Amino acid sequence: MTRATDGPPRGGTAGRWSGLRTGAALAAAAVLVTGGTAFAAPAGGAARAGVPQAGAGPAKAAAEGCGVLAPGASAVAEAAVRAACEQIGVWYTWGGGHGPQPGPTYGQVDPSDPASEHDPERSGFDCSGLVRYAYARATGRDVLPGNARHQFDTPEATARFGAAEGTGPLLPGDLLAWGSGGAIHHIAVYLGAGKMVEARQSGTRIMVSDVRLGGDYAGAVRIGGSAAQPGTFRTWGTDVWTHREPSTTSARVHRFDGPTTVRVQCQKHAETVTADGYTNDAWSYLPEYGAWITNIYIQGPAWLDGVPTCP
Repeated sequence: MTRATDGPPRGGTAGRWSGLRTGAALAAAAVLVTGGTAFAAPAGGAARAGVPQAGAGPAKAAAEGCGVLAPGASAVAEAAVRAACEQIGVWYTWGGGHGPQPGPTYGQVDPSDPASEHDPERSGFDCSGLVRYAYARATGRDVLPGNARHQFDTPEATARFGAAEGTGPLLPGDLLAWGSGGAIHHIAVYLGAGKMVEARQSGTRIMVSDVRLGGDYAGAVRIGGSAAQPGTFRTWGTDVWTHREPSTTSARVHRFDGPTTVRVQCQKHAETVTADGYTNDAWSYLPEYGAWITNIYIQGPAWLDGVPTCP
């Protein structure tokens, strides 16, 4: 039976499990580049976490046998498969792939697995880090943060399949999960034809495997096929409050514990706010929350591109 492969639980602090880095490892981690795709800091401040640049091509071709192996998947799901396949040969590393931005990070030692002793020296992904990266590349937003359990339970799922259904109803891009009693410990991306791509365990590299339907296989989920829509942005920071009016003195409405995807209806100039080294008088209205947030905590320029001015 495959040992538990997902890294430690993720909290609200991005990058908490990036691992221990020294010397050249820190220099290499300063800019994350995977398969030719650079993860640039967003405009308005290098400290903010960005989103994978869309359209950047892989530096190497996906390994033979890794790709979309059946018809019927959405364009986003197929793009996620291709993004995962570009990482064939990259190291599995425990806790890897959970930095501020989707992409490879150095891992950490798993106390239960002697094979993980070199994971702090290896840049790569654990199982959920790979899934996070693949769908971030496909959608242009960090849609599947968290560990394998979070991803299996995601509200982004449009369909769910029980273990007893096998691979019959599955399409490329579906996420297969293993675990019992709600304790999901491993997740992989389905390719079709009974194959999957996975970051399996310490001491191995990202690989194509036969789907394992025995043991504690828990089922699969299908992720929504929509890329980021106009007006969709990502917040940054922790413990960020929205307000009833575009002012810090108005009533608090909702707190974002960590980075969150939000829809911005419009923006306006209002109270000037200084926070975390930035000063801005722009505020955005979030219709799903009926509240305002200072643009300081939205990734992007100080005045958001493509967002209309509130009347």
